[in-house]
Amino acid sequence: MMKILFIGDVVGMNSCEALRKELHGIKQKLGAEIVVVNGENSAEGNGINPASAAAIFEAGADVITTGNHCFRQKTMEAEWDQNERIIRPANYGDDVIGRGMCLLDRGAYSIAVINLMGTTFMQPLENPFRCIDRILESCTARIKIVDFHAEATSEKRALGYYLAGRVSAVLGTHTHVTTADEQVIDGTGYITDVGMTGPKNSILGVEKDIIIERFLTYYPKRHKFAGGEIELNGVLLDIDAKTGKCVSIERYRQIIQ
Repeated sequence: MMKILFIGDVVGMNSCEALRKELHGIKQKLGAEIVVVNGENSAEGNGINPASAAAIFEAGADVITTGNHCFRQKTMEAEWDQNERIIRPANYGDDVIGRGMCLLDRGAYSIAVINLMGTTFMQPLENPFRCIDRILESCTARIKIVDFHAEATSEKRALGYYLAGRVSAVLGTHTHVTTADEQVIDGTGYITDVGMTGPKNSILGVEKDIIIERFLTYYPKRHKFAGGEIELNGVLLDIDAKTGKCVSIERYRQIIQ
């Protein structure tokens, strides 16, 4: 049985640093052999940059997934070209820099981590259902983990059922709010949203007063990541390495700073 830890959207460099200090111990405690981290908001000012990616890898991540802010930082262009363990949503298409899947070779078996983005209330990318169908036609890895970065809960649940029995897990990201619907569907681990790894006393990682003022006045104001305690949210998957089927999925939450 293989244990895979998937960690939800890391928000800001403070969270990256907290992860760097604590993740090795968490991996050991949980017995996680593979760690996948969504680094979509890890850079200050949003997106991901070389410094935040390096911190996440130093923390112990094997693969970094992203989402709709993946190209926000221009300093990442060389990383997208050179680092195969940082991936962006596959439905951006082959003409866009970067790759949508990472294949981890573990000798007797391999693990495919696939990144997709939803299109409901999001950017008008390729249909993620059609995109994953095409990827699965040629993907020979027994274990397949899908990070579905999407806004609509209905779209996420639809993809979960669509891929049930075809991949090892469909794990939702993007909303920064952990859902309580983790389940195994025909051997596929599923959760609508893993949640975020970021400031506990915040609104989706941003200082509370900024967001409250926007709702009061509707006047735009620059976002600033909050300080204080950092909470890690993720899911721990038990995967049968021989079949690629998920046996169990459980939410994991810990204050890490």
